[in-house]
Amino acid sequence: MQLMSAQSSNAFIIPSIRISSMHHRKCESSLKSTAKNIEMHVETEKIKKGRRFATRPADNLRTQYDEIVRGAYVRHVVFETEHMADLAIATYLDDSGASTYDAEKESESLDPFGQLAQSLSVCVKTRDEAGKIGWIDNPFHPSHIDAGDNHNAGVQGLISTQVIEELFQARPKGGDILKIAALYEAHNNAHTGDFGEQKRWHLCRIDDLLLDYIQNTVEGESHSKGDGLDFKQRGYNKVITSRPKLKGSGIVPSTPEIVKSGQILSDSTSTEAKSYHIATSGCQMNVSDSERLAGILENDLKLIASNDSSKADIVILNTCSIRDHAEQKVYDLLGPYAARKRRGEPIALIVAGCVAQQEGEALLKRVPEVDLVMGPQYVNRLGDLLDDVSRGHQVVATDPTLLSEDLSRPIRGHAIRAWVNVIYGCNEHCTYCVVPGVRGVEQSRPLEGILKEVLELGDAGYKEITLLGQNIDAYGRDMVPKRNFADLLHFLNANIPDGTIERIRYVTSHPKYFSDRVIDAVASLDKVCECFHMPFQSGDDKVLQRMRRGYSFNSYMKIINKIRKQSPDASICGDVIVGFPGESDEAFQRTLDLMEAVKYDNLNTFAYSPRPNTEAALWKDQVPEDVKAERLQIVQRLAAQHGMERSERYLGQTVDVLVEDRNPKKYITQGVMGRTRQNRQVFFDGNIDELQGRTVRVEIIEARPWSLMGKMVL
Repeated sequence: MQLMSAQSSNAFIIPSIRISSMHHRKCESSLKSTAKNIEMHVETEKIKKGRRFATRPADNLRTQYDEIVRGAYVRHVVFETEHMADLAIATYLDDSGASTYDAEKESESLDPFGQLAQSLSVCVKTRDEAGKIGWIDNPFHPSHIDAGDNHNAGVQGLISTQVIEELFQARPKGGDILKIAALYEAHNNAHTGDFGEQKRWHLCRIDDLLLDYIQNTVEGESHSKGDGLDFKQRGYNKVITSRPKLKGSGIVPSTPEIVKSGQILSDSTSTEAKSYHIATSGCQMNVSDSERLAGILENDLKLIASNDSSKADIVILNTCSIRDHAEQKVYDLLGPYAARKRRGEPIALIVAGCVAQQEGEALLKRVPEVDLVMGPQYVNRLGDLLDDVSRGHQVVATDPTLLSEDLSRPIRGHAIRAWVNVIYGCNEHCTYCVVPGVRGVEQSRPLEGILKEVLELGDAGYKEITLLGQNIDAYGRDMVPKRNFADLLHFLNANIPDGTIERIRYVTSHPKYFSDRVIDAVASLDKVCECFHMPFQSGDDKVLQRMRRGYSFNSYMKIINKIRKQSPDASICGDVIVGFPGESDEAFQRTLDLMEAVKYDNLNTFAYSPRPNTEAALWKDQVPEDVKAERLQIVQRLAAQHGMERSERYLGQTVDVLVEDRNPKKYITQGVMGRTRQNRQVFFDGNIDELQGRTVRVEIIEARPWSLMGKMVL
């Protein structure tokens, strides 16, 4: 018997089966197994073909680009020929990928584009100001259409209307550099003075965008028809101006008024917000986001952080949706704050982060005491959103948007090491992962903006930075022209002065995009630490295919072998998921085989849990919970064994340790903790007041699975 899919040219052949009463049970089992194989085959074919997801930020917008982008801050370099413009782009890419720091020419090395303008531009009006044109209005923005040419009167003579229109028609984002040709009147004959037309080539750099918050949903609009996965992975914006009384209390929710610098209370009966509290859960990206939120609240709105959430005027829950039951945990956490609202207290209750993006308006319907639901892409818009909250409105901000450079001056959570975001979002859409749906598509920050933040951290006394990205190896592929993560590492390493930032780390890599150039950079650049975070998730090729990871056991091991060859002392860390749908005992064994082949210095272990709006959550071949639990214990035991083996290699060695904190154990009063370049924690005796921020030599005398004990070498 042969079965062929009518929907596909690929035939899935089942060998003929003769059924007899004697073999009935065996055949029945075989048929069930075959049916399961057919189902897995169909799913695998779908995954192979892939889904059509937006990958460009402008393509992922629910609202039109021209409605969101009010204007752009633009610089340009002007050339007489296209050939010169192309050479200039090549020079820019080279200089911003591996320039050498020169204290006497710091402004040049920190701004390669400005250096191009000053050296090569034929525009005498902007050349000496690094090509500065300034803020240009988007002529297609609704508020500017009726104004005609008058809206850009301030830049006339610097850039033509034609160039401006072509610039915004390309729908650029911050950091993009576009090549645009334009015709200008020119003197063709110096003797007769005859006029003609002459072509000029502009390299226009978008330093930043001026964005609007657009309400694209009205009160009462239904979203029930949007039941597809692509719809669910995108949010929307909404402002609810008429809030009903709260059930049970009969009280209309009240909020404190956020008074900005130089303003006064709009009403003598209003309560002014004076304090805030942020509760953070989840990954390093969430921690970094909370630091940025705190920066806006303290630096811009002059609020004071409160450790007592029960008394704070503004409470923000910055949430994570990775773990199982994440949504319910958020609803549970909201209970005490909602009770304050029902008692009539003027409190602003905000849910931010990934659960906010995932749940959207459903949060308001379930907990009507909430004032603001904001996704991660709106972190730097907190001040604007709070304006509506101050007026007593409820706000949903989850519509995909473009990112502008963040000027919030984060309130850092540590004195020595700091997080630096370099790319937001993820385009991969692994079948188990919520990140693309809650963090949006990839948007890279310009190299120059990243460097500026890093240099400010160095001036403030920080010694270590960690570059953050959900898929950091994708850095720059969304930029115009394209860049790559190795370019960024070289640019930072070359332009950070000695005596400031000593160490550069980064997370998280994706094996599908990991390049030899990054391995070479880690091996050769003095500030980049020898530590690779390389999530593998599974060792079985079929499971990896169903996860849509884009690599295999063998291709992953090729990366590991290159790392071991180029940087033999490097640490390798990873992530693994056990119990993914359809994972057999044999597939799980392949995961253990990969762990044995690599021997990770540190391994983050997870049991699979179905997450909302992901493909794998809908599959029927879910692994029983008890099997997941057993497999998780097995990988954790093996990971601890490997961790111990990797720690033991340090015994008797003297290593460089950057001192970060006190030893957290309360009974140790003269102990400190620091890390090796490979990110191994080291505990030893010392005075934190004297040693914090210093790199000292420590002899390792004891090894533990995830840490080391030592004594400082004087």
